[in-house]
Amino acid sequence: MFELNLLCPEARVEVLSDALEALDALSVSVEDADAQTAHEQALFGEPGMPPPKDGWQRSKLVALFAKEDAAQEAAVLLAAQDFFEACQILSIAAVPDQDWVRLTQSQFAPVEITPEFWIVPTWHEPPEQAKAIIRLDPGLAFGTGTHPTTRMCLRWIATHPVKGQRVLDYGCGSGILAIGAAKFGATQIDAVDIDEAAVTSTELNALANAVSLNAGQPELAQGTYQTVLANILATPLKVLAPLLCNHLEASGHLVLAGILERQEEELIQAYAPFVTLSVADREDGWILMTAQRSTAA
Repeated sequence: MFELNLLCPEARVEVLSDALEALDALSVSVEDADAQTAHEQALFGEPGMPPPKDGWQRSKLVALFAKEDAAQEAAVLLAAQDFFEACQILSIAAVPDQDWVRLTQSQFAPVEITPEFWIVPTWHEPPEQAKAIIRLDPGLAFGTGTHPTTRMCLRWIATHPVKGQRVLDYGCGSGILAIGAAKFGATQIDAVDIDEAAVTSTELNALANAVSLNAGQPELAQGTYQTVLANILATPLKVLAPLLCNHLEASGHLVLAGILERQEEELIQAYAPFVTLSVADREDGWILMTAQRSTAA
């Protein structure tokens, strides 16, 4: 295991914590960067009540990753974000071995997407009301159903007609969105990612869920699709605007996530030459943006 250590001001703690979770950190903790010094601050709260602040004036965030390259990739992606201003990467360091399997399992319970659609780790029984489930254990690739961006994408899939469609999941991570599309009847699904570990994870998760899909590098995506899904982060989504829209069939639906509420206008402008994006869902400071391509496109 490896930990990524960051320094940030109090105002950046929440957004950095959310971004680290979106990048599949196994855990994120916040510490006073000035602890045991003359500048140490005490934060007192009432029992059972939320903490009075998200962090300290100078906060240290410690994010745990399964592999060193995952921690390094997270550091590179975070440093490229505009919200990383006034923040600093302190170090990436190995941590002593523990029973991480048991520790991780204790942190993951079934996740409700809709009352009848759930993400269920293999060590749990599905809830009685679940009519559709995805069996998914936390792993190296992003997408366990616990993050708002993943839940919003899956809610969209569950409430829109993807049955019989050709679907592209770009930046598939664990393959959870592609698997969700298969569970709701999509028949030709391509799931692509630049990370070989994500491709392998997607293939294994598809097998575990008894669904059929194609997983591979981005060049696997060919032609147009009736639904294009991309749950990444705002900066790569802006860069990918021409590519994603070129894969979108006339009347097809584009579904984008990994976007903070304050980045809404940036995404609208980036995609304006191709489609008209709008906010379809909001959760915990994150938004889901969608568009339908004109039949004349």
